[in-house]
Amino acid sequence: MAWAIIPHYGWSFSMGSAYQFLSWRVFVIVCALPCVSSVVALTFMPESPRFLLEVGKHDEAWMILKLIHDTNMRARGQPEKVFSVHRIKTPKQIDELIEIESDTGTWYRRCFVRIRTELYGIWLTFMRCFNYPVRENTIKLTIVWFTLSFGYYGLSVWFPDVIKHLQSNMLPIEKIEREKFSNFSVNFTMANQLHMGAEYDNGRFLGMKFKSVTFKDSLFKACVFEDVTSVNTYFRNCTFIDTVFDNTDFEPYKFIDSEFQNCSFSHNKTGCQITFDDDYSAYWIYFVNFLGTLAVLPGNIVSALLMDRIGRLTMLGGSMVLSGISCFFLWLGSSESMMVGVLCLYNGLTISAWNSLDVVTVELYPTDRRATGFGFLNALCKAAAVLGNLIFGSLVSFTKSIPILLASTVLVCGGLVGLRLPDTRTQVLM
Repeated sequence: MAWAIIPHYGWSFSMGSAYQFLSWRVFVIVCALPCVSSVVALTFMPESPRFLLEVGKHDEAWMILKLIHDTNMRARGQPEKVFSVHRIKTPKQIDELIEIESDTGTWYRRCFVRIRTELYGIWLTFMRCFNYPVRENTIKLTIVWFTLSFGYYGLSVWFPDVIKHLQSNMLPIEKIEREKFSNFSVNFTMANQLHMGAEYDNGRFLGMKFKSVTFKDSLFKACVFEDVTSVNTYFRNCTFIDTVFDNTDFEPYKFIDSEFQNCSFSHNKTGCQITFDDDYSAYWIYFVNFLGTLAVLPGNIVSALLMDRIGRLTMLGGSMVLSGISCFFLWLGSSESMMVGVLCLYNGLTISAWNSLDVVTVELYPTDRRATGFGFLNALCKAAAVLGNLIFGSLVSFTKSIPILLASTVLVCGGLVGLRLPDTRTQVLM
């Protein structure tokens, strides 16, 4: 969807001079539609029978259990089998304080007690995830969830930058040092150049494109930049005197420690103006992510077919260890095709680990702690993903070795811990 929407820079409109509704915002809205659809779909889902029993709605709980029973029996070819309940353990209710306050307290007092009681119940359930007999399992699951999320999201999100880093190392950089240019006009594309200590006097840059060009310690005097687009272009410690910028995409972040004297900016372009024709690496960002995501499909199919045959733990630990090993080979990659191929293998293996981890997590917790434990681990997963993005993002600009080795080590260690979890393949859910 990103590949289909974001490159269409014409899908945008302005609301005044301060707000630009660009194509990436359209992509965000499209991504939000499944969330809205799921909210609507949840209204047609039956309520949890356990919850109905907790609030004393026994008849509704029986009806939902009967619906589940009848559906399963029809699927088994036994529609005549009658639903019956011989014994049921009613969950303990924890809202006695609300009943006490309902007759004597004010409405805001009842509301306060309700919120306090609910929060206290959530806290008790959360702490029970660290009590016997699930305490050891929670600690191990915490390590596995954290390491898998840290390694997977950290490396996957920044992998296109690793490709770009590899591409930049393969391209020759032309260096231009301490040269003076006067009374000139330029209207072609400048690419892969480094200008150091240069002086430009009465120059005109008209209708041109800068690709991976850096001006450092340079002086621009009485120059004109008109109808200019750029990518990976920066002015570092440069001085501009009596210079005019008209219809350019030079945003403030492209001027690093630069000084302006009697300069003017007009009709500045906003948003990204570069197309795939201008920057081939932009095409690679979408293409690499597309191939990596496509590799998830066979991983899902394999994990679905082999989950019950080889066991959850074997698939979890084996997938994480193998993905860590495949990640290590990224460090040895010397070509774009090899890097992309290893990435596809890496994504296909890690998705099997994710699927088996979801199943193991659900089966290791009893019913009264399952949703809380699963929610806690998912929250930890998101925190690890953010941490991984920050760490990998800060390292990938310097070297590709450290992020790849870090992800490989973390995944292998997490896989070894996952192999120490109890096997739940033949276990009856608590």
